[in-house]
Amino acid sequence: MKLILILGAGKSSIYLIDYLVSEAVINKWKVVVADNDLQAARNKIKEGPHAEAIRLDVLDIAQRKQVIAQADIVISLLPPALHYFVALDCVELYKHLFTASYIDDNLRALEPEIKKHNLLFLCELGLDPGIDHMSAVQMIDEIHQSGGKILSFKSHCGGLVAPESDDNPWHYKISWNPRNVVLAGQAGAVFKENGEICHLPYSALFRPENTVDIPELGELCWYANRNSLTYFDLYNLESCHTFLRTTLRYPEFCLGWKTLAELKLTDQTIMYDTDGMTLQNFFKTHLGAHGFADWIDTNLTSGFRETTDVIGKLERLIQLKEDPEEDVHSDLKKFMLIDEKGALTSVGIEEIKATAAHHLAWQKHEASLIISQLLYLGLNDNLTVINKGNCSAADVLQFALETKLPLHPGDRDMVVMLHELVYTNAGTTYEAKASLIVKGVDHVRTAMAKTVGLPLAIAAALFLQGKVPVTGLQIPTSPLVYEP
Repeated sequence: MKLILILGAGKSSIYLIDYLVSEAVINKWKVVVADNDLQAARNKIKEGPHAEAIRLDVLDIAQRKQVIAQADIVISLLPPALHYFVALDCVELYKHLFTASYIDDNLRALEPEIKKHNLLFLCELGLDPGIDHMSAVQMIDEIHQSGGKILSFKSHCGGLVAPESDDNPWHYKISWNPRNVVLAGQAGAVFKENGEICHLPYSALFRPENTVDIPELGELCWYANRNSLTYFDLYNLESCHTFLRTTLRYPEFCLGWKTLAELKLTDQTIMYDTDGMTLQNFFKTHLGAHGFADWIDTNLTSGFRETTDVIGKLERLIQLKEDPEEDVHSDLKKFMLIDEKGALTSVGIEEIKATAAHHLAWQKHEASLIISQLLYLGLNDNLTVINKGNCSAADVLQFALETKLPLHPGDRDMVVMLHELVYTNAGTTYEAKASLIVKGVDHVRTAMAKTVGLPLAIAAALFLQGKVPVTGLQIPTSPLVYEP
């Protein structure tokens, strides 16, 4: 009887477990779900002849090896930092390994041993990365096979809260690993745009004006992924002048996260003893130490002053316009109503008034939203006690997100993906788009769990049936993987 070992029974495991248990019954396999929390594992699996839940301390080397030694294939849903230890065991014990996580340098270093032992380590097989790879490469291959030349490739993907469950100023709820949410973007981003390699620092990533229109949903905001260029050659896009992979969020989230970064709330330096500390005390201590008053003045108050000043000068311009004897030249120049030759432009006073009023209204909206978001995370919460020992600001932020932005019973999450390609064929330029929108059933059977877990589950079942004829360290960009 072939044995499938699933390490981790967290948020993304339920569809994977259900699928593989049903396949195990049909194919006479056995599925073992191992987690440090035995009850969590039991809650996800109906134990029987083909399914078992066990407690496993993954940091206990002897116990971990003993469990892995019994498996034919290991599926790791553990935090990415733990994959390497599991991978070492799988190499030593000649076991195949599947994960949804990115291949890092440590795993890459094991590639010769993986090949030597004719093993398959299939990684990046979830949603993003995973479904995005398979669907993108399938589109790219079809265009190339028809004689097309791809000029631009953009891929956007994100886990969001469904509109019907969107009831907080962040327009976001936690549907996957909250640590990944907190640390996202901290290494900056690299991508290719109009033939140029672009490097963006963390401080420049979360820009609400970076938007894309999603069919059936409307406008969402995006921020660039860490290193899009990793996949440039793997996608066979040597002719491409623009190559960008991004994460999708609602615009309000990007504005709020930009604020959190500016206020050093994502910093990983251990600074706080949180035992007995409330969220209100933490925010007061942290923001006081990082110049919150100055930030308010620079980012909010000064903006109001500038816009109010513009409106005041507009009133002066209106007065000057009504008095032809007044010299309006210098005032008009301040508002760029004349060109370099001194000729009047076509911009009217009423248009500028409307623009200034809109700008002021937007600033008020931003200021109100930012304060609402900070309050929602616990800026004035003197009841919620952190009690996490010595922490960084990022640790406390993660606690706040988990406490304040969970998926509640009845809530639904949503996964959104969009590929945008521009290509030429026989002298004509075309655009091609493909989109995916999946909504969860509830706070347990989430869209994120479905789109992360099912690709792994299906691939594992196909592999055990001999239908995935590849070995080595792989991601799902080969037709031998994505077509089945």
